[in-house]
Amino acid sequence: MTISVFELFSVGIGPSSSHTVGPMRAAARFVSDLRTLGAFDEVADVRVDLYGSLAATGAGHGTMTAVLLGLEGHLPDEIETDVMEQRIEAMRATGRISFGGARDIALTEDDIVLRPLTILPFHPNGMMLTAVSADGTELHRETYFSIGGGFVVTEAESQAATSTTAATHGLAFSSAKEMLELCHRLGCSISELMRRVESEAHSPAEIDDRLLHIRNVMADCEKRGIARDGYLPGSLRVRRRAKDWYDRLNEEDPDRRPEFAEDWVNLVALAVNEENASGGRIVTAPTNGAAGIVPAVLHYAVHYTTAGRRDPDDTAIRFLLAAGAIGSLYKERASISGAEVGCQGEVGSAASMAAAGLAEILGGTPEQVENAAEIAMEHSLGLTCDPIEGLVQIPCIERNAISAGKAINAARMALRGDGAHHVTLDQVIETMRTTGADMSSKYKETSTGGLAVNVPVNYVEC
Repeated sequence: MTISVFELFSVGIGPSSSHTVGPMRAAARFVSDLRTLGAFDEVADVRVDLYGSLAATGAGHGTMTAVLLGLEGHLPDEIETDVMEQRIEAMRATGRISFGGARDIALTEDDIVLRPLTILPFHPNGMMLTAVSADGTELHRETYFSIGGGFVVTEAESQAATSTTAATHGLAFSSAKEMLELCHRLGCSISELMRRVESEAHSPAEIDDRLLHIRNVMADCEKRGIARDGYLPGSLRVRRRAKDWYDRLNEEDPDRRPEFAEDWVNLVALAVNEENASGGRIVTAPTNGAAGIVPAVLHYAVHYTTAGRRDPDDTAIRFLLAAGAIGSLYKERASISGAEVGCQGEVGSAASMAAAGLAEILGGTPEQVENAAEIAMEHSLGLTCDPIEGLVQIPCIERNAISAGKAINAARMALRGDGAHHVTLDQVIETMRTTGADMSSKYKETSTGGLAVNVPVNYVEC
């Protein structure tokens, strides 16, 4: 199976694709299903139970408000930030939600039941929604799993594949080995192969338009991030740095000289992730917690490569297609969920995708592109997810900047070779999967280990 690039790169809101975007989509889907079942008008109450990591770090990730917004019928790729803030304020003031956008029912964040020690069998990010009539009759119950990157499956769907595929003409690939074999058979690059995959469902113009829209949303997110200062929401009182960095860099490097490239890459990663941490509009790439890496490396590809300066639009399209091909492998063969495999599945996957995208733009062969992706993940193995206070801030924001630099280095290392290497991308993805399975749950987005328990939270950053 080959997962569409438009599933891997989707527009949503911060701070978390698995803990904010996924739960909102699940709740909106629940409302839609009630309408389909003809039971919507009978609903007097909705019970919400969150399990595992959703319960453990839901407060810091905005999970509860995301569920309530979803029950109002809002979707993460459609709701505007100001509307979201207004609805959250209104819900907290009245203790009621506008169920399906049609009528008010009493439901607050405090009514949501948190079960952090109960892990449902399929995935650590579980949630159960139950609709009840005025006389207490259960109208509909569904269990959902938010499996990373905003992807959501029901309990029944968890037993079957649910991702978009492109198998009609034998173009689907589910391993790097198959991907390379197809490139050789068709005589094409990895980005060209992914374009052919997408052409099963979309016209060439639609592919380009949608990819450039994704690029533009990333760029808009960056601009918002560098325009805002002050503190990020939450108890940590983390000061925004992107605006100050941007002002200083603009003064020091008005002509965008190559020696400042790393500083600009760091800035883009910080700006995007600060915006994500504040709940702003974001592109999952492939997750929200790792959303700064692909835009930061894409910035490098556009501004500091010959191809990027010659044709920035074509560069963005080919970059995202190649990155999406690699992201599909991680989603299919392992996981992009921090709650399932730690941050190696989020930041590691994003660095691998970005390295592949840049190697493609630098003129790498399919083998060199695959090598770049492998290098970036090989040196992300074992990375834990231990956010302080459950907030997508420390260590997440700086980790994106560091990993963007790692992706650029991986691409450049791969281009110095001929594509031959001892460790394959398939092997490193399998290693990531098994490492995640072996990893203690306290290091998988529960805020019960690592920095989350060793760093005091009652402080103000200098």
